[in-house]
This record gives sequence, structure tokens and C-alpha cells, in this order.
Amino acid sequence: MNDLSNYRKSYDKSELLEASIPEDPINLFNRWFHEVEDFGGDSEVNAMTVATIGLDGFPKSRVVLLKKFNEEGFVFYTNYNSEKGKAITENPNVCLSFFWHTLERQVIIKGIAKRTAEDISDLYFESRPEGSKLGAIVSNQSEVVPSRDYLEQNLKQLEKDFESMVIPRPKHWGGFLVTPLEVEFWQGRPNRLHDRIRYSSQQDYSWKIDRLSP
Repeated sequence: MNDLSNYRKSYDKSELLEASIPEDPINLFNRWFHEVEDFGGDSEVNAMTVATIGLDGFPKSRVVLLKKFNEEGFVFYTNYNSEKGKAITENPNVCLSFFWHTLERQVIIKGIAKRTAEDISDLYFESRPEGSKLGAIVSNQSEVVPSRDYLEQNLKQLEKDFESMVIPRPKHWGGFLVTPLEVEFWQGRPNRLHDRIRYSSQQDYSWKIDRLSP
């Protein structure tokens, strides 16, 4: 067994205090997102972990890319027939998490996922590079394939089929909007006394703010 008990890091880059936070978690997320982006060091600031409850009853997490966020929630795109797509269709309760090591910050979002409108998915799909569009058609995401060569040969055939043509969005590919119910902000602090601030959605659409013990 590899012993990692001596792996330690001191967290001392910032603080998260009630006196300096907004009433709405989206505003704080926006602030943190752009501070991390401006600071540099995190190659994909929009990389996030999506956790779902699978059809087998087990939780599963994987990294995807956040493509949009606003007061309505957080949007990412995927194959609806993939393992995660089927899991969300069966159980829309999901968790999103971001870890930005450069500023020692983490955000955890508990929410409900639903498909975006088709025109929203169409608009984003049109913005993708041609190779990514074809990849969405080639890949029966999460399904077993015989080889890498099988995928590449199918891609070459599609490149010929769609040469000089508009590539349509497959109906099984599109966006999910995650509407947040709780948003927790974690800021690393010395002596493991980290700052944890949780926003909880209320029936009147306001947010209840609590400090959690680290």
C-alpha cells in the first residue's frame, strides 16, 4: 500500500467572510470564476465534476466542461444516450463541483438537471468545430466498441459523407441545465480551519446563508 500520510499542504491564499459576500450565490460564483481565470494556472477553469446516481444505484462522477451559467443555473452538453444522460433522465438530482487549486477554492452545487430547449442546443452545436460535431455523431457514448480503429474509420466515412455540407445536431445530443438548490463555497485556510459558506434556496426564491464547520 502506498502511504500518503505525509502529503500535506498549507492553505493561506485567501478568506471567505460573510461581510464580503453577495446575497446571491451566482454572483459569488461569477466573482470566483473570473478571479481564478485572471490568476491563471488552472488550464480549464470551466472543468467541473458531475456526479449522478446510475441506473445500477451507484453514484458516479466524471469531469465535463461548463458552457454557460447565469441566474437560471449551470449548462453543460452531452450525449443523452450516454451513461450520464440515462442516469439524469432516470434521476435528475445531480451534484456539480469545481476545484480551483491555484486559489485553494472549491464550489459544490446540488441541483436538479433538465434538458435545455432544442434551440439552445442547436445554437451551441453550431458553434462547435467541425471535428467535434462529427465526433458527437460517431460516438455512441458509453457503449462498448471493438477498437480505436473502428471509431476512426467511422469518422473518416462521416467526413466524406458531410463534405461541404452543414452538419446537423443529432437529436440524442444536447444540453442539461442544472438549477441549484444549494451552493457551497469552500476556501482553504490555515490549520485546516477552512471557510465554508452554504447558500440554500428558499421558497420565496431568496437564499439562506449559513457558515459550516470545516
